[in-house]
Amino acid sequence: MAMESSLWSTCDYSHNVTFFYNWVGKKISVVWTTRDFVVIGLGLTVCFIVVLANLMVMVAISMNHRFHFPIYYLLGNMAAADLFAGIAYANLMLNTGPWTSSLTKEQWYIRGALIDISLTASVANLLAVAVERHQTIITMQLHSKMTKRRVVLLIVCIWAVSIIMGLVPSLFWNCECDLDDCSTVAPLYSRRFLIFWAVLNLLTFFIMVAVYTRIFIYVRYQTSYSSRHTSEMRHRQTVVNLMKTIFMVLGAFVICWMPGLVTLLLDGLLGKASHANAFEKFCLVIAECNSLVNPIIYSLRDDEMRRTFKWILCCLCRRGADQQRELSPVEIDPPLPEVEDLGPVQKSEDRAVLTEINSKEDCWTMPGV
Repeated sequence: MAMESSLWSTCDYSHNVTFFYNWVGKKISVVWTTRDFVVIGLGLTVCFIVVLANLMVMVAISMNHRFHFPIYYLLGNMAAADLFAGIAYANLMLNTGPWTSSLTKEQWYIRGALIDISLTASVANLLAVAVERHQTIITMQLHSKMTKRRVVLLIVCIWAVSIIMGLVPSLFWNCECDLDDCSTVAPLYSRRFLIFWAVLNLLTFFIMVAVYTRIFIYVRYQTSYSSRHTSEMRHRQTVVNLMKTIFMVLGAFVICWMPGLVTLLLDGLLGKASHANAFEKFCLVIAECNSLVNPIIYSLRDDEMRRTFKWILCCLCRRGADQQRELSPVEIDPPLPEVEDLGPVQKSEDRAVLTEINSKEDCWTMPGV
């Protein structure tokens, strides 16, 4: 009991943000430098594009009844997470550089929590989409068995976990009671928390690799079997198209996230010796780019999504020129009764797999990963 009381007495909550930055040797700019302008300029540009791209995805999914299915609800939620990431990162850019010293600890924790929540939600949605793709393909379903209630529950769980992960550092997993555990990248965060967060995201990546690898092997086996009755050219093209989509998903995740995760691991393990401050801001910009790549991979590769985007843009362009002629969302073609769009993959790929794999079974959709 005495030991616990002694440990608690070492906590000093009177220190301000500048104290922690000076403690870990992270310099707060007194005047604006060229590096600050470059980082903020790149960051705000990426944020603007991220918000617009993901907002377009959300509007398209809500307006087109073809997209009112579980997979598109998950894609819409991922777009919402990425949009939130763009807003959170813009807030970070507007509270960095010389402005950092004017932040209170509560403002600093909120700034970090917004980033943690949005990025965790984005990664969690990537994993949810991968699991849904796996379930649909392996069970050879035309429609996902996931009900709207389950989809809503899954979305709520994703945001609940993300919010918890964002609040953990500010509530109890920080270094205010253990200054030797302070991170050099995020001076008020515990280095052990950064290790935990980085390892958790790396684990998510390996799960995604395992899921997509099983999907690829399964589809390749099925197309190899059915290719005995079809042309070898179509068989190879189907496998190549699926491989491209998988490599795009995993490649984007690796390129955007790996530098930041490695930086966090080095900072957590080595502390000041990692010299992570030299490049941590640029790693964060690259990680934010994943929120821009996601709508391109998961949405813009879908023909129907592109048509919906064109329809929305045409409506916006015509509104000023011809206000009396307004197009209603019902004018978008309703979903066809035979085939449901379950994934953002080119429909030519879907038809190829429908023809090749299901000679005896009910047709199923090969979703985009």
